[in-house]
Amino acid sequence: MIEADLARLRLIRTTGIGPVTYRQLIARFGDAASAIAALPMLARRGGGNAPALPDRHVIEREMAATAKLGARYLFIGDPDYPPLLTELENAPPVMTCRGDIALAMRPCVAIVGARNASAAAVRFARELGHALAESGTTVVSGLARGVDTAAHVGALGAGTGPGGGTIGVIASGIDIVFPPENRELQDHVANDGLLIAEQPPGTEPRARLFPYRNRIIAGLARGTVVVEAVPKSGSLITARLAAEAGREVMAVPGSPLDPRAQGCNLLIREGATLIQTADDILEQIRPIDPRSVRAPSGSYAGPPPEDASERDRTRVAALLGPVPVSVDELVRQSGSAPAIVQTVLLELELAGRLERHAGGRVSLS
Repeated sequence: MIEADLARLRLIRTTGIGPVTYRQLIARFGDAASAIAALPMLARRGGGNAPALPDRHVIEREMAATAKLGARYLFIGDPDYPPLLTELENAPPVMTCRGDIALAMRPCVAIVGARNASAAAVRFARELGHALAESGTTVVSGLARGVDTAAHVGALGAGTGPGGGTIGVIASGIDIVFPPENRELQDHVANDGLLIAEQPPGTEPRARLFPYRNRIIAGLARGTVVVEAVPKSGSLITARLAAEAGREVMAVPGSPLDPRAQGCNLLIREGATLIQTADDILEQIRPIDPRSVRAPSGSYAGPPPEDASERDRTRVAALLGPVPVSVDELVRQSGSAPAIVQTVLLELELAGRLERHAGGRVSLS
């Protein structure tokens, strides 16, 4: 198992191999070691050189550091990997976890909002977190200042209840605390809830990593509640990701005179459900069956064939350019089977010639 995990981590940590590509490689070759052996051939077909894998000693050091921290890896495909998260096209191939992974298998609701939240919003988020946890619902948030902190504190204050609790998803390594004043809270979440990080230990939080963190928050939850948010904030990104994944989006209305309420009011105007109590939230999420959640358009649906013809490669490549286009559109215009198109895109990406974008879109690098 250690060798298999090491091979999986080497593949995941390889620059240029993202979540979609990783899943395609595993689906095609069955395991990470076989996929690694096939990389040179696939990249050559795509017209480039194979990406450089990290040295096994680098991965061994990461695995030792993870174990020393009392954390464990959760790989996509593992029996206890959260099923709703698997539905995302770009679900994380691996997460580092501390705490009770069973919390992620229970009904989850994400609560997000402004870092500089008003006193009223902080109190309301804390009350929502407490009530949801008492009902047996897991509260998911990002351990940021303001609304996130209040939601975690409220859920932790409810105890474990009949299955409730809280999950904190961070944009750094599992050993890094951000913001610094939340050190005690992050430890509390890790000890009495579940702490999740996608990045390797030692990774400092950077701006580009927070959208990746946000997709995990949205992907774990049956619904996302925004308590307070300014336009173009990270909270609205989380809400958008939740909507794209087919999950419920809910918002708490606020005064039009408060800029921190503008994001929530905008969400409600665009169709988000107005929330005033925890019961409102529970009413929205109860009808959702995880098996009914559809994967986003353009997501990978099965193993590609062994080969694509040169004609297929030429036809698909000719349709690509610097402007992102959906994979579905490439299938329609090329006339090739979806699996063939996916194979060509996989080869181009491994050759460093393709870039993937949100919503199942791709473009030439």
